[in-house]
Amino acid sequence: MNFSSIEKSLSEISKSLEEVNVRREKLLKESRDIIAHSAKAIISLHTGNFEDAKNNLDTVKSILSNLRRTGKEDLARYLIQPEGEYVEATILYAVISKKPIPSYTALNVTGQAYLFGLLDAIGEIKRLVYDKIRTGKSKEASDLFEMMEKLFVYLSPFAAYDNLVNGIRRKLDVDRKLIEDTRGVITEEIRREEFIKTIEKFSNKLKNEE
Repeated sequence: MNFSSIEKSLSEISKSLEEVNVRREKLLKESRDIIAHSAKAIISLHTGNFEDAKNNLDTVKSILSNLRRTGKEDLARYLIQPEGEYVEATILYAVISKKPIPSYTALNVTGQAYLFGLLDAIGEIKRLVYDKIRTGKSKEASDLFEMMEKLFVYLSPFAAYDNLVNGIRRKLDVDRKLIEDTRGVITEEIRREEFIKTIEKFSNKLKNEE
């Protein structure tokens, strides 16, 4: 029996798989860079360093642009997480800058990455709410909480696609708990402020009667 055709086929398959493996390794390495820069951007945003945040986001955008050509269709799934991290950081940047949240086409990411990024951004907005409460800016905290709720309402129907977008139901469950916790904190802060106003009003009344 002549095995030449089998040997040729296996050699071609081996070369093809090696090429895919090289691209996969590149994706994994640079994805870690994207995740790291996105995390740095988020930290910078929370500390008010917008210039550093923008620089990190620009770096991520550049890496992703090149990486998409590496991923092609066969390895596109490896881009979901890094793209999601980029979406999360970009949305937080938009929220803090009071700019419109960009669409997934504007960010040039997949629908799944966009969904995950939005869901993760809810947790970062919660941190903003707590920061506003801590600095006595309850109105801004309430506005941010309202944004959290609206995002959750928009995203909730996608739980039906958990079999297609694996993990989205779990992220929705996490965000539901975050929103419930934040609602409790907001409610308590409003009651505290109302109590202080009542005390001040009563105190002023007593002073006027003296």
